[in-house]
Amino acid sequence: MHMRPDGQERRDFEVLIADDDSGVRELLADFLAERGLSVATTPDGRAAVTALERSGQQCRLVFTDIAMPGADGFAVLNSARLANPSSYVVMITGYGSLETAIHAVRMGAQDYLTKPFSLGQVDVILQKANARRREEEERQALAGQRSMASALAAIETRLAAMETQLRQLLDR
Repeated sequence: MHMRPDGQERRDFEVLIADDDSGVRELLADFLAERGLSVATTPDGRAAVTALERSGQQCRLVFTDIAMPGADGFAVLNSARLANPSSYVVMITGYGSLETAIHAVRMGAQDYLTKPFSLGQVDVILQKANARRREEEERQALAGQRSMASALAAIETRLAAMETQLRQLLDR
């Protein structure tokens, strides 16, 4: 788990990078941090699962290697889904195959990177993840507006019924 300068474990991250290859972890962490994102890293799947369990719904983007010690990338993907169903999960592998990519997507991954990858590919993933987050926020806002409109309509109906009952009482 990536530590803060005070030696405490980070729990306020937006992005989690789980990869047993320190070069990949550091490259992604530096690239994403330069873009203003709060990043945590783990060297194995078990640590990633633990970090996600403790993160609440903070983590919005997960990069996970498929083949790692402790737990594989599919276990990390499942944990990401449980921690935050709207998180954007990117599976990374050095041994890409069509079957693995299809399995990753069926399990809920939004993207798939084969090593070696370019930072341009990561930039495209960031754009897609941000677009998806904006769409979800718009959907939630619209749902909130609909819910509010529905609640107001129910209140108006109840008030109309009360007004009718009051008129009936006054007419007696």
